[in-house]
Amino acid sequence: MKLDGSCHCGAVRFSVDAYAPVPYLRCYCSICRKTAGGGGYAINLGAKADTLAVTGAEHISVFHARIDGEESPGERRFCARCGSALWVSDPRWPELVHPFASAIDSPLPVAPAHVHMMLGSKANWVPVEAGPGDERSDDYPPESLEEWHRAHGMLDDGKQDGGA
Repeated sequence: MKLDGSCHCGAVRFSVDAYAPVPYLRCYCSICRKTAGGGGYAINLGAKADTLAVTGAEHISVFHARIDGEESPGERRFCARCGSALWVSDPRWPELVHPFASAIDSPLPVAPAHVHMMLGSKANWVPVEAGPGDERSDDYPPESLEEWHRAHGMLDDGKQDGGA
C-alpha cells in the first residue's frame, strides 16, 4: 500500500510502499514515548526502504537513542524545522523503514485489535486503553509486524488476498 506522509510544517514530504500498513502496535518504551508519542506511545508501520521517496531531505535530522548506555544504530528521522517524527530505520535491516503512523497523511486501515508492547517501561501517567481482543507485553511481542499482518490477512506483499 502506498503511503504519503509529511511533517507538521510541510518542509518534508515522503512516500513509501508499506507491506505492514495497519497501525496496531503501540510501543510504550521511553524512546518512542519521548521522541514521537505524545499520548504515551508511538505506532510504527512497516515499509520497503527502496521505495522511500523524500522531498525536503535537507530539513531532516537524525537521532540515535541510547539503549543500556550504548548508542543504538537505529536512526530516527525527524523534521529539524518543526520536530515531527517521520520514520525509523536501522542499518542492520537496510531493506526496511518504519514510518510513524502519526506522520502519515494517507488513510490507514483500521486495526482489528492492538498490541501494547514495552509496558514494562511505560510511564505511570499513561493509561493503557486496551480493548477486549488486545494483547499486552512487558517487552517485545512474539509476532513481528509482518507475522501479525499475515495472521490477520492484512499483509500487503502481493501474495495473498485481503491486503490493506
